[in-house]
Amino acid sequence: MDSRQNTNMMLQAAKPTSPTPSGPQKVLRKLGLLRPIDLALHLPLRYEDETRIVSLRDVRDGETVQIEGTVTVCEVRQRGQRQLLVTLDDGTETCLLRFFSFYPSQQKALAVGNRIRARGEIKGGLLGWQMMHPSFKSAQGDLPLALTPVYPTAAGLPQAYLRRAVQGGLARADLADTVPAENLYTIAGQAAWSLQQALTFLHNPTPAVALATLEDHSHPAWQRLKAEELLAQQLSQLQAKRERAALRAPVLSPQGNDGAPLQQRLLAALPFQLTRAQRRVSEEIASDLARAIPMHRLLQGDVGSGKTVLAALAGALCIAAGRQCALMAPTEILAEQHFRKLVGWLEPLGVKTAWLTGSQKVKERRAMLALIASGEASLVVGTHAIIQDKVVFRDLALAIIDEQHRFGVAQRLALRSKLQGAVLEPHLLMMTATPIPRTLAMSYYADLDVSTLDELPPGRTPITTKVVSDARRDEVIRRMRDQLAQGRQVYWVCPLIEESEALDLSNATETHAQLSAALPEVTVGLLHSRLAPAEKKAVMASFVGGQLGVLVSTTVIEVGVDVPNASMMVIEHAERFGLSQLHQLRGRVGRGAAASACVLLYSTGDAPRLGEMARERLKAMAQSNDGFEIARRDLEIRGPGEFLGARQSGAALLRFADLLTDTALLDWARQQAPLLLDHYPVQARQHIDRWLGAQLEYLKA
Repeated sequence: MDSRQNTNMMLQAAKPTSPTPSGPQKVLRKLGLLRPIDLALHLPLRYEDETRIVSLRDVRDGETVQIEGTVTVCEVRQRGQRQLLVTLDDGTETCLLRFFSFYPSQQKALAVGNRIRARGEIKGGLLGWQMMHPSFKSAQGDLPLALTPVYPTAAGLPQAYLRRAVQGGLARADLADTVPAENLYTIAGQAAWSLQQALTFLHNPTPAVALATLEDHSHPAWQRLKAEELLAQQLSQLQAKRERAALRAPVLSPQGNDGAPLQQRLLAALPFQLTRAQRRVSEEIASDLARAIPMHRLLQGDVGSGKTVLAALAGALCIAAGRQCALMAPTEILAEQHFRKLVGWLEPLGVKTAWLTGSQKVKERRAMLALIASGEASLVVGTHAIIQDKVVFRDLALAIIDEQHRFGVAQRLALRSKLQGAVLEPHLLMMTATPIPRTLAMSYYADLDVSTLDELPPGRTPITTKVVSDARRDEVIRRMRDQLAQGRQVYWVCPLIEESEALDLSNATETHAQLSAALPEVTVGLLHSRLAPAEKKAVMASFVGGQLGVLVSTTVIEVGVDVPNASMMVIEHAERFGLSQLHQLRGRVGRGAAASACVLLYSTGDAPRLGEMARERLKAMAQSNDGFEIARRDLEIRGPGEFLGARQSGAALLRFADLLTDTALLDWARQQAPLLLDHYPVQARQHIDRWLGAQLEYLKA
């Protein structure tokens, strides 16, 4: 199967499907539990101890216990709310079981004289022992010998059915070890568990095991599973990288045919000198483009580090080789920002540029499509519109995706498939202003070559960040007035456009009215996603041009907006934003020589204080301007999903391993992956298929 057929299959796979009808089998499929091994790897969330009966005379208040007794009373009463009251006598004392929702079948099972086992949290009081909504079953049969697993499930899939399905999968799955015994991960000199032993134990642990080691995943059986999972991830990433190395791409030589190469002429025309980091990364990209192997590089750099000029330099190499380059951005505002900069740099050097967005008028769009199809437009800049079917490139050789985490797998595959010709793949450069922590780079991004811009251009001033209660709103406005009096400009960011009954948040429209009244000496603009594209463009142009003193905006200005005269950023309800988003917003100021400030305005409402996670985010923002440190803290607070975005849509995040605590396992997996691929290729393929199945194809994006 060639890469184009594979891409088409992935595009089809990424399309939304119709909802799955109810029914246990269909819910299993919906959860991705298709193969015996999928069921075997569907591990419990927690366990219930149904292996022993506790006498009521021995229970302690607040314990979760299982009791056994005879039903002496079963009646429905109306005490404000209809409820089923059942008295259970175990021979030592009695316990009241209280149910506020129940079915006739449950009443029948709890009839007077029946002997049952009930499990739940027991509470004491003036009326004796009580359990609210306990689980219960007939007391017939022996007690189980293992803890009862409780699995992740969905509506229409009862635990009892799921337990039977998992046990069936465990019995049928091929659990032969794929890692040679001498390569297995061992813990503190212990003998390594086999995969069969680890899974059998985790689905059926004995009561003697310390529950804490199961809950915190520190038990050797869990360690074996996490090591296997990380190894599958490393193997799949390494295999994807090697498969790409076997593909062919256009060789984009830096040489030009009209005197000095285009890249050199661009460098000479720039009004600034590249930083050392920019020169280093530019050389890394040029080296990739000069090879016949498709580049697959992630360029990470903090906000304001100068990624756009590197995109222009890479584009210049591509264009000088007689090929086309496309740059895709997630929003029209960001795409237009790139377009203005690139046109300003490249058009004086004779480069024809095309612009594509979904809001274009038909006549303009037709003209742009013709320029692209003929190859007259060497550089194409736009939004998702670039990947629509009607867009045909004559000779696309380099695809640049900005803020790559905002795009899904299908969108990236669609852009890569635009290269006309069956044998060549375009080079791919992905850019992000959200630095990737080391453990993420080692795991989810292991298939990429990563370039890092680790210094800011000279002249940038540090941003002072203050965390301020909205009770001091008037004080913040006075500070704004001081900045405006010095000829500076101010952003004020709000999280919502309209009032919401669910969230008590100020909205952009109301804030715009308030600030217009409070600051009559300046013009206050309003920008949000519901404005027509032409209106957004006019508002941004007015702010860039200095006609607006204050811009009240939603998060549409999160990335790409570059106004050096803006020296103050106020983020309202900052406690509602994610850490990486706060850092992106803060990066809109501090782009000129003036001292800049970011005010994180938080609201506690009726609550006495901020939630712990919100407090940690705001504290991290106040303590550091370094995007890499912010990224590390964000990983600690919220986990990897925030960084990955849609990169691995269709492929689950790590289910068992934790990148913060399992770095030793990750290091082991990184060492083992090339050894297995090189010396045990059949076992390596089996290992990948066991853990990832069809999801492996998404790594090609």
